[in-house]
Amino acid sequence: MPDQAWSQFCRALEEAGGVVLSEHAPDTPLDRAEGYRYLSRLTREMLYSCLDNADPDFPRFHELDLVKIGADNPDNVYLSANIRGDRDYRITGTRGTISYFSIGSKANRYAKDGTMASTGELSDADLVIAPDGTVEIIASATEHSGNWLPLAPDSTGLVVRQTYLDRASEVPGQWQVERLGGPAEPASLTHEFLAKALQRAALSVHGTAATFAHWTRTFMKRPNELPDFGQEMFQRAGGDPEIFYLHGYWTLAPGEAWVIETDVPDCPYWNFQLGNWWMESLDNRRRITVNKHTAALRDGRLTIVVAASDPGVGNWIDTCGHTSGTALLRWLGATEHPIPKCRVVPLEEVR
Repeated sequence: MPDQAWSQFCRALEEAGGVVLSEHAPDTPLDRAEGYRYLSRLTREMLYSCLDNADPDFPRFHELDLVKIGADNPDNVYLSANIRGDRDYRITGTRGTISYFSIGSKANRYAKDGTMASTGELSDADLVIAPDGTVEIIASATEHSGNWLPLAPDSTGLVVRQTYLDRASEVPGQWQVERLGGPAEPASLTHEFLAKALQRAALSVHGTAATFAHWTRTFMKRPNELPDFGQEMFQRAGGDPEIFYLHGYWTLAPGEAWVIETDVPDCPYWNFQLGNWWMESLDNRRRITVNKHTAALRDGRLTIVVAASDPGVGNWIDTCGHTSGTALLRWLGATEHPIPKCRVVPLEEVR
């Protein structure tokens, strides 16, 4: 019954708080507050996805809007919709002028085993755009002429990534999705559906938080580096196949700076970003990211300085009151993937 389902949902959310209280998680007032805010954001997203926007016969794209999951890219506009792999869909929209577009079909199993494997991908390199700037994509299990996004029997969702190089001048596209050959009206709400939806939402909150807490604990084994931990783990969790991911964990004492130096490959897009322990990108109203457009290179090389205050040397990344957290360097569409050299030095030495 609904009363029991709600009580079980609330108890499950309380259990998810154990991720925030883990012995490995930081216990500063700022980090603890962000941890609970993270859980509240996940709860908002999973309730919407599992309950209000769950019907694969009447899918709708929605923007994540401050829901930050798994090192979200602050340059991205993320859209998602629920679908099923045994049905056909038409996706229509405008490409816009934003630097990069991709759409993938995913098998979302965050609530079960922390994975969200790709079941089909379509990116800018493959996209056919009409002369008026509009696009039509068919998502289906059987191959289709034109823009075709493959679905698999276990496909559960669509994820759109639209990536800015320059927010001041670029415009993202507008996208819609509809099922082909579906029913005329949505099914009525039942208490059985409500109970299952609340259970899925709670499991998704806990599973997502636990998955990326495990990632952070993995990165903590090599502090203040950006190594290649292997791309399979990131792709199994829903990463873009066009991206090579260099994740890391950073920790700084007062008066220290993390200096990152690397060659930059020839590729359409790259960025570096700083995140908290929960793998949320920090407040992008502050200087927490740099990309191919905004960075200043010297002799083709990139130097980034992560510190609590600006040393005045360019490419400064603000720690935003944190003393530790996560970081990510993405190379998108590159054939070479340089591994940065990193060191921690006194901030005065940088100045």
